Amino acid sequence: TINDEVKRGTAVQKKLVNGKSFTWEAYYAETGQLVYEKHREACKPRYKLLKVERFIQYAKHKIQVEKWSPDIIVGRAIELGIYEPHERVCAKTLYRYIDEGLMSLNNMDLWLKLQRNTKPKRDRERKRILGQSIDVRPQEIINDRLTFGHWEIDTVVGKKNKDEPVVLTLTERQTRYQIIIKMSGKNEAAVKETIERLSKNNPNYPKLFKSITADNGSEFAGLSEALKGLSDVYFAHPYSSWERGTNEKHNGILRRFIPKGKSLKDYSNDQIKQFTHWMNHLPRKVLNYQTPTEAILTHFNQIQMT
Repeated sequence: TINDEVKRGTAVQKKLVNGKSFTWEAYYAETGQLVYEKHREACKPRYKLLKVERFIQYAKHKIQVEKWSPDIIVGRAIELGIYEPHERVCAKTLYRYIDEGLMSLNNMDLWLKLQRNTKPKRDRERKRILGQSIDVRPQEIINDRLTFGHWEIDTVVGKKNKDEPVVLTLTERQTRYQIIIKMSGKNEAAVKETIERLSKNNPNYPKLFKSITADNGSEFAGLSEALKGLSDVYFAHPYSSWERGTNEKHNGILRRFIPKGKSLKDYSNDQIKQFTHWMNHLPRKVLNYQTPTEAILTHFNQIQMT
């Protein structure tokens, strides 16, 4: 109120006249501002940093070594119950500690925080769909992620050269489980050979791969034929990568290890397997901080029992 503001800026003045002391009160705006700033400084919450030192060290390790985000770190800790509420901080506080330089980390250590969409929109020429359109994909079964076994597929290129190897990525829509396979090139024959190798001598393949959704890249021209009688194949609309958003998101995560312009000849199959293992053991908020491996094991066990 006005009365409180006046009181805050009121100061006692003292003056000596002919050996006698006189005092009086007067309002000064500068005094009121100084008192206000002092009170605001005092009402700030005290740092919890020293009380949660063990959790901070845990978080630093997860960010630097395992490349987890603060949200995953906090969510996974809550899910597993490895820290009591008074022993940890929330994700927002972790981000603040990093921004304020209290954790010996910076934004360069936070992969997703650096990502920005800087590509301008462009008009695209019409392009035909290679097969059955995504428009006929069952809404209640696949689009709503109510059942297991529906995948999205794409290729990830390192160095743009027709003689360069690429990796084929498949992402299961419900569990976010990822399969990553290195191929000899980005062409129809390489994709067909890889898919046939994946399905060969696997009696449970139709239960594990009920459908696959691809883009209209020429390398997927023979996908419907390769999976005829095994899986339903759908194709997204041309230049509509958001229709395979799950796979595109995971390809972005894979770019942490395989940046654009880096030749895939420099990566061994064992390294590709390590990348796959890391992605499938990364807890996800959308899975209530379970890992894709944990989420898919339930379905594997059910399939083996039937």
